[in-house]
Amino acid sequence: MKYRRLHDELRERVDAMAAGEPLPPERELAREVGVSRTTLRRAVDELVAAGRLRRRQGAGVFAVGPRIGQALTATSFSADMRDRGMEPATRIVEFETGVAGPRLGRRLELSPDAPVVRALRLRLADGEPMALETLHVPGDLVPGLDEATLAGASYYELLAGYGHAVAGGRQSIEPTVTDAAESALLAVPVHSPALLFERTTRDEGGRVLEFVRAVYRGDRYRIETEIAPVSVPVPSGGTDDPPAAARPGQDRLPGRTGRAGRCRRRPGRGARLGRARRPRRRRARPGRRRRRAGDADRRGPGG
Repeated sequence: MKYRRLHDELRERVDAMAAGEPLPPERELAREVGVSRTTLRRAVDELVAAGRLRRRQGAGVFAVGPRIGQALTATSFSADMRDRGMEPATRIVEFETGVAGPRLGRRLELSPDAPVVRALRLRLADGEPMALETLHVPGDLVPGLDEATLAGASYYELLAGYGHAVAGGRQSIEPTVTDAAESALLAVPVHSPALLFERTTRDEGGRVLEFVRAVYRGDRYRIETEIAPVSVPVPSGGTDDPPAAARPGQDRLPGRTGRAGRCRRRPGRGARLGRARRPRRRRARPGRRRRRAGDADRRGPGG
């Protein structure tokens, strides 16, 4: 119980620290919280494994910072970071134009020979890497789109300038781990936990505006969603009672009477239909029949 209180207290302290803020030296922190250095080291190791602290060889232990809640809405990264009081930035890692090909053409609902723009973007907030996005755009959607333009503005803002407003889309999210290239760009260890987003957005006419594959750092993001109550239909009778045929303890079938209409219930199994059990006839024991025959002989006829 004491260790759990230490863990919770240390976690609250770490969550209140800014990203990159160092944890006090181990000896000083152990004296402050009133535990041994071994116990403190165990709690710190758990927070490092959970992604709330980062240990740098020869430098110490540093806070990762509070996780950013990612709502399931069609908002741009830049606008989302500004709403949180953070300064967004984008670094273009790769930028190229080419043809869609069969697979990407199906995603963008284009011909395999249609021109597309592909950009690998590193998204930052207050100078810290947050996500790595691969953006695929139909070539004729934003004419003249180049690397400098995409690095200096939000893609959704560019779309709006050409009269394309995002009306909706479809997005999938699944857990993953970073590979060596992703880890180097996101400044995290190899095989760090991450969230993989795949998103397709459309305009009001149903045209596909983009296909995005994004890897978000698992230590900096969490998913948030609203939960709405589900209406439960009320039976036509206006009560919450189950139908008569489904009430517990009633095994008769509708329209059947007598023993032939009953169900037989076996222990540990469901009800089973069966024929009516006939009454068992009692059979006299052989010895009793012999005695009765002897008595009749002794009594004689008409006895």
